[in-house]
Amino acid sequence: MGCRRTDCLAKPLSGLFEKLGSLVGSCPFYFFVIPLMLSAALGGGFTFLKDREDNDFERQFTPRKGPSKATRAFVRENFPYNDSMFSEDRLYDKGNFASLIAVSTNSSNILKNPDFAEILRLNNKILNITVHNGSLGFSELCAKANGECVSNILLEIISANATSIIFPVHRHRSSLVFLGSVLGGVITDANSSVISAQAVKLIYHLDNKDASKLWLRGFQKLLSDETDCKHIDVSYYTSKSRQDEIDSHTTDGIPLFLITYACAITLSVISCLRLDNVRNKVWVAVFGVLSSGLAIVSSFGLLLYIGVPFVITVANSPFLILGIGLNNMFIMVSDWQHTNVKDPVPKRMAHSYKEAIMSITITTLTDVFKFSIGVTSDFPSFRLPHPSRSPVHHFRGVCVG
Repeated sequence: MGCRRTDCLAKPLSGLFEKLGSLVGSCPFYFFVIPLMLSAALGGGFTFLKDREDNDFERQFTPRKGPSKATRAFVRENFPYNDSMFSEDRLYDKGNFASLIAVSTNSSNILKNPDFAEILRLNNKILNITVHNGSLGFSELCAKANGECVSNILLEIISANATSIIFPVHRHRSSLVFLGSVLGGVITDANSSVISAQAVKLIYHLDNKDASKLWLRGFQKLLSDETDCKHIDVSYYTSKSRQDEIDSHTTDGIPLFLITYACAITLSVISCLRLDNVRNKVWVAVFGVLSSGLAIVSSFGLLLYIGVPFVITVANSPFLILGIGLNNMFIMVSDWQHTNVKDPVPKRMAHSYKEAIMSITITTLTDVFKFSIGVTSDFPSFRLPHPSRSPVHHFRGVCVG
């Protein structure tokens, strides 16, 4: 029986692609123009890039059914949070916040002037940050408890001219305040009174309004542009810092991507360069790389058309596609070189397709199987999202598929 033969798959597949190769050799214009038109049409999907961007750190880079998310859901159900009564201990996640750490550079005690005066000046600048043309400031966006903004209690204690500050627990306004998280490098006397401190940490908690994210950008800009601090060194961090770092890598790779493509084209051209003009395949190498580029544009554009989110995790996929495309191109060129130069082009193309198809098919199937493993991942950034899910309109990335 035919199925018992070892070539039961190779023979019909080779015959099919032999006819395709002959057709390509007979009508090369159509097989050159149609792919360009198709890639141009599918490349229009990049117009939806901004709407498909989704690099949310927690949603994309943590398992969907992770124990931490189940625990959070349990806590949220049994310990409901009251937005009007802020409590850092009862937050389900990190919330919106900005923080800074000031370290004294000229003295051993940052709680004394001029170091502390610079902290107060910087704090006033931060509290005066406004968004939406000055209509919203920290007082409107801050997290509140009992109708008042949650403030940095350390500044209140020092501004109240307390005779001594007890560390790590200080009594202020008939309540105990833990200072261990806001003072660093502390030296105390026998009575636990603070003699000196090297560092101060200030935290600014905000509510969950969208404008709070704009305020955090203003905070980052203010601190990055601050040059007037002569007695303290300031480092800062916000609830958006980690997300911003992830987003920044989407554009950092563009120059490397261009350099990689340039190197691939150069290597391909050199590998196919021959002194014999008939055997010279420089343009074949160039268009082999171009073919991989068209595949990237077409596939990414199609995914954007059908609503697949653009996630950073597959930023390396163009390099993988390029490597696979060049591998297949070299196989085709090698089989072409073994044809008779006196034969007509359709016959040579038919022979090349016939000989190359099995090698290309095997490598393609292994690649498909290899990449399909990602579909089983519990991390949304590594698997194809559910078709009914609407994309999130936030951050930059690349298509996940």
